[in-house]
Amino acid sequence: MSFGTTHTARSRWLHFFAVFTWLWALAVISIGGLVTSKGVGMSVPDWPTTYGYNMFFFPIRLWEGGIFHEHVHRLVASVLGMLTLILAVWIWFSESRTWIKWLGGIAATLVVGQGVLGGLRVQLNSYDVLGVPGSIFFGVLHATTAQLFLCLVGVIAWVTRPSWSPNVLGSGVWTGDRKALWAAALTCMTLLQLMIAASMRHQHAGLAIPDFPLAYGHLYPPTDASFLESVNQRRVDVIDGGVVTAFQVHLQMVHRGVALALVSLALLLAFRARSESSGWKLVFRGWAGLFLAQFCLGAATIWTNKAADVATAHVALGAITLSFGVLATFSRSVIEQQGMVRLRSCPPAGSFLQSAAASVTGPTA
Repeated sequence: MSFGTTHTARSRWLHFFAVFTWLWALAVISIGGLVTSKGVGMSVPDWPTTYGYNMFFFPIRLWEGGIFHEHVHRLVASVLGMLTLILAVWIWFSESRTWIKWLGGIAATLVVGQGVLGGLRVQLNSYDVLGVPGSIFFGVLHATTAQLFLCLVGVIAWVTRPSWSPNVLGSGVWTGDRKALWAAALTCMTLLQLMIAASMRHQHAGLAIPDFPLAYGHLYPPTDASFLESVNQRRVDVIDGGVVTAFQVHLQMVHRGVALALVSLALLLAFRARSESSGWKLVFRGWAGLFLAQFCLGAATIWTNKAADVATAHVALGAITLSFGVLATFSRSVIEQQGMVRLRSCPPAGSFLQSAAASVTGPTA
């Protein structure tokens, strides 16, 4: 089966709806980042109700301060759940490609699980899970799941385009250069980086080191007890009585190191793609540009004393960069699988990527 060349109204509207759902999911992540940056995640201490009210009938006159941000986050997240369920049902009844139906079902399951994780973040905030405070454990899990969900909806939006084909970015002939592996490694590193960042945000440790590019005037700061004591005595941005710990300093340095590695690898991948088609050169260069912009936003977050708008932009761009990487990896993997199928002159074996590749090329002779 081909991905088709007929631009039916139904296929166009399904694609537009999937894109809208992706944009809404990005907004939910951005608002969630704003809530965490402002430290108001527990401004509404109950769930699924809001101060005893039904969430959807909470009086507007009570939307004040941190309550406003947290309540709005819950409302837009609820709308996202409804959008995703509609998308999954729409795909189920309009799509003939089984693997896309599976993606729609997974997205619906994931969004429900994401809502439950958000509730557990509130209800178990003061409990420890595996020795980790519930606020951090469920906060990081909630943030990570949100990133994965955004990437999944991005893939759905990409493959529901009328006449979708990964070959739009260039030739599908496989030459043996497995850039898909490079892209996959870079994408996995990006997800790891976002998990580290989520851990820092939920510990309010984003300014555990308040200077950049140095760290307390050092390439790598000391973490002995006397140094940390002097640091905490000088701090004026203590949140909820927290203090800087050695773990937070090390975590911040790991975050910086991974950021530098991501930018370097992205630039290297863009350089290696100089002989690619114009479409793929644009993809890899654009991806490298996203990493560079994200690196600069990270520095600006420190230089502005973690201003909420800058920190939120940092969160949003990180999500966009990861989603972009997943799409690039997926499309490149399909192209390379397609090339290997042609090269080996054998029918596809039925794996997810092989199914997608076979849908583009059709069965081989």
